[in-house]
Amino acid sequence: MSEFRIHHDVNELLSLLHVRGGDGAEGYIDLLQKHRTPYVTTTVSAHSAKVKLAEFSKTPEDFLRKYEELKSKNVRHLDPLVYLLSKLCEDKEMLQVLQQNAKERSESSANTAATTATSYSLPQTSTKMSMQELDELRKKLGNVTASSNAPMSAEVTRKILRDKHNKKNPTQPLPLFPNWVYDRPALLGDFICSPTPPGDPAVAVGTIPLSAQEQVMVDDLLFVLIGVDGTYITAQPVLGRQNRSFIVEATLDMSVKELVNRILPVASYYSTVTRFIEEKSSFEYGQVNHALTAAMRTMMKEYLIMVTQLEHLQRQGLLSLQKLWFYIQPTMRTMEILASIASSVDKGECMGGSTLSLLHDRTFNYTGDSQAQELCLYLTKAASVPYFEILEKWIYRGIIKDPYSEFMVEEHELQKEKIQEDYNDKYWDQRYTIVQHRIPSFLQKMADKILSTGKYLNVVRECGRDVTCPDAKEVLYTLKERAYVEQIEKAFNYASKVLLDFLMEEKELVSRLRSIKHYFLMDKGDFFVHFMDLTELELKKPVDDIVPPRLEALLELALRMSTANTDPFKDDLKIDLMPHDVITQLLRVLAIETKQEKAIINADTTDTSLSGLEAFSFDYIVKWPLSLIINRKALTRYQMLFRHMFFCKHVERLLCNVWISNKDCKQYSLHSAKWFAAAFALRQRMLNFVQNIQYYMMFEVIEPTWHMMENNLKTASNIDDVLCHHTSFLDNCLKDCMLTNPQLLRIFSKLMSVCVMFTNCMQRCTQTMRLDRLLLEQGAMDAPAQGEHEEEAEKKRLATKVLAEHVDALESDSIFEATIIRFDSDFSTLLLDLLANLSMYSTNDCEHSMISIIYRLDFNGFYTERLEKMAIERSQRAAP
Repeated sequence: MSEFRIHHDVNELLSLLHVRGGDGAEGYIDLLQKHRTPYVTTTVSAHSAKVKLAEFSKTPEDFLRKYEELKSKNVRHLDPLVYLLSKLCEDKEMLQVLQQNAKERSESSANTAATTATSYSLPQTSTKMSMQELDELRKKLGNVTASSNAPMSAEVTRKILRDKHNKKNPTQPLPLFPNWVYDRPALLGDFICSPTPPGDPAVAVGTIPLSAQEQVMVDDLLFVLIGVDGTYITAQPVLGRQNRSFIVEATLDMSVKELVNRILPVASYYSTVTRFIEEKSSFEYGQVNHALTAAMRTMMKEYLIMVTQLEHLQRQGLLSLQKLWFYIQPTMRTMEILASIASSVDKGECMGGSTLSLLHDRTFNYTGDSQAQELCLYLTKAASVPYFEILEKWIYRGIIKDPYSEFMVEEHELQKEKIQEDYNDKYWDQRYTIVQHRIPSFLQKMADKILSTGKYLNVVRECGRDVTCPDAKEVLYTLKERAYVEQIEKAFNYASKVLLDFLMEEKELVSRLRSIKHYFLMDKGDFFVHFMDLTELELKKPVDDIVPPRLEALLELALRMSTANTDPFKDDLKIDLMPHDVITQLLRVLAIETKQEKAIINADTTDTSLSGLEAFSFDYIVKWPLSLIINRKALTRYQMLFRHMFFCKHVERLLCNVWISNKDCKQYSLHSAKWFAAAFALRQRMLNFVQNIQYYMMFEVIEPTWHMMENNLKTASNIDDVLCHHTSFLDNCLKDCMLTNPQLLRIFSKLMSVCVMFTNCMQRCTQTMRLDRLLLEQGAMDAPAQGEHEEEAEKKRLATKVLAEHVDALESDSIFEATIIRFDSDFSTLLLDLLANLSMYSTNDCEHSMISIIYRLDFNGFYTERLEKMAIERSQRAAP
């Protein structure tokens, strides 16, 4: 059972029991995970558990009857359920809780029904019902119930199976037998029961001598044993899946009648097996049932030969009723087993793997009876041949040829091209899936390997390469599982190696991943310097005003001008302008497979106020079969990391530009202003924060995790391991870069916004001062020419005077000082909030990698005292 299945089942159970409070689902899930075991622990205790439940039940006979009925239908997980119920019966406290819960639920449902339904009452009668009338009413109700529970006719069942198959495989409809096969019952070899009862025989058997009675009964029995009514023994019509019963002449001598009744079960078994063979030979019931009926037909042929030999003895006058009883003993046991198997397959509506599971269980159950086990082994081997032929094609060539939908692996029509388009495409998981009820019990442990083996070969085959396992041998059913387990393991190892070598060597998977790392994880520093210099003006525009071909051309130029030019896969890098910012993209990904998924995907997320920088991202072209590893989900994770780091790099450039602009202010008395010194210090703190965050993400998160993934890929044994390592790498990077924690992400986003607003404010200020400087210098240098009018010279002198006064006013303007103080306060508050949350998460969730951010940002203990105060206040608020 997968971890996700455990989560689902635990939550559903808690919902059904209306459990509130406590440790919640997570506590129970952790407890179950700790006590999980790969071994089956319920097989040995099934019998004792059944006895214990029967003793606990108020109607033990009904319970045992129902258990045997379900067992005959080969219901899966019946014994584990009985074992669980027996354990619940032993726990008195648990029983009380369940009884109380059931009482509360029944009361709530009764109240609901009382408020919504109309109440009815039985009319009062003046007379009481007699016991006879009550018995008749009970019989009628019983007949109605029996008729409602009666199984469907064979014709209806065939039609349902045929329609189900044709709906699933419209291009391959099932062939049909001609109608005369079903319209001529004499072809079946079973009893033909006429609707009118047969007339009485001319001579009552009881009136003839005893020796003659015996010979007449022998003659009748030989007819009945091959499905033909005798003179004094007639078959009764069969309703549903009941066993055939017979009526023997009432006047027959009691001693003879007793011996006849002992032999008649063989005829009943013959009728059951014959009907099973004819019914399950139809195309709708699948190849496994066809093979089983063929093996049974062989046994029936031997049975008919035995009856023919008995008839030969009877014609010679050498067959008495006692001899017939003696000769038929070995056959009686065989026919009983065949009829029992036929009834179980019929009741359980078994096909394919479920039929083989039933036969396998029967074979093991007859361990103490060598002849019965040999018979069941013969039937299981014969029935498993078509199933193992499908299995061989799957594990040796990666092909499913399953015309009757019997194999454990089911193929779904999915397009592999969509793996590059859909965020939630599950081609690898959903193209081929396991159908649990089709898995034979003896292949249950190998089901996952069987699925993976065919999937691996199928991927290589779809790339145009024909693959056939060199160790391919015929898979045969044996009681020793190791025989076919070894064949499956050899095929699995071969398929794993073929696909892994194909991806790693021929398709250069690791080189592709390195290429993606160069761009999405900003591994090529000089490329990004060139690219951001070239696209700075273009990315400042609104996203609707940006021309994508121009960005593509600038990207191509930056690639050719940097060390990225040596990358052989650089042409697969593309520009992608997203319709939403990175926060919205994160929410869309987190909403996959949740109730909010459709609402978020269908919502119009286009934001007209997005700038090119906020919408910008890279995309990467990946072709089959590499798209199995680098699918849309993986690329989305890469994009989120890239957009996060790219925005940090952009903020760093803005702060560096402010530092450059501040150099111009040193020529004036402005640099001595109080607010200017505070702004200079704040800019340095912001730059220190952004650079340390970038250093942490690139050198303490991405690089170590990348090297760990590379080492794991070298030791990977199959493609599932590669998928797991790659997904784990991306998940760890997202988590450690604070992209999976909404609270940390919200605080970090606010910090970046404060930095951007501060740089915009400072750039406006420095641009004004730069303009002042240029105009003043121009006024000083451009002396009035001799031919210049005095009026124009006066205007220039006036303008110079006004601008000089404006620069002096900046020095003493209190508005700028208040603005810088507010920026400083907001930044300090948010930074302290971030450090406090990082400290809390690193302690509570054991995310020790995040604590290094605290050490880098608070390297000199500047924030330590304030953090300690915040921790004390938080603990005081948490205390009652």
